[in-house]
Amino acid sequence: MHPRHAIILELVNETGRISVVELASRLEVSEVTIRQDLTQLEKDGFLRRIHGAATTIDSDDPDHRLWVHGKIKQRLAQCAAGMVEPGETVLVEGGSANVMLAKLLGERSDVAIITPSSYIAHQLRQAKAEVVLLGGQYQATSESLVGPLTRLCIEHVFFSKAFIGVDGFRPDCGFTNRNMMRADVANCILAKGQATIVITDASKFGRVHPGVIGPLKQITTVITDDRIPDESRARLSQAQIELITVSST
Repeated sequence: MHPRHAIILELVNETGRISVVELASRLEVSEVTIRQDLTQLEKDGFLRRIHGAATTIDSDDPDHRLWVHGKIKQRLAQCAAGMVEPGETVLVEGGSANVMLAKLLGERSDVAIITPSSYIAHQLRQAKAEVVLLGGQYQATSESLVGPLTRLCIEHVFFSKAFIGVDGFRPDCGFTNRNMMRADVANCILAKGQATIVITDASKFGRVHPGVIGPLKQITTVITDDRIPDESRARLSQAQIELITVSST
């Protein structure tokens, strides 16, 4: 990817919507060049062009994302909850399916939940489970904690399983997140070497975003629905990742 394209994507994801004029000013290139860049990035599935500006394809707002493929995500969450044994301490990173998972686990008094998501912690304010909210820089768009302090917290806590959310997967580049700071947190979780489970609906397969999560060999299991493309199934199998699918209907 061209270095300018990476900067454009970072600015688009930070703001949600940014004009061609502002992009040209920040990157010190012509508006014609920016329009050409946006055309290519839209063709590659990174963003959406609107008149005189660019926007993200999806919203980071947790309330909004819970409504997208909500029934499927509930099935994914139920499947994931069944993997948590009594007495376990698990880390639930973020993403709408993980919000649903955290709510299910929060009804249990025999588990402990660690999370860098202030949104998840708020949803668990009356939970029976023990809840540990990690520190860090507050990111308002995703209601998550990110940055060096979050990484330090992760390095100093123990968990037996981690559940992480993603925004994309493509066989040639693996899992990605459009939020590069959240991708950084996910990679810190992977570095712990514990069982790590990706929870995502199949609409994310075929998409790619700037924040790379991986390498694939650090991921233990993927829980998704049965719409996952064959080429993605094959790539996960090649990487010796357990694939669990739920019904999409």
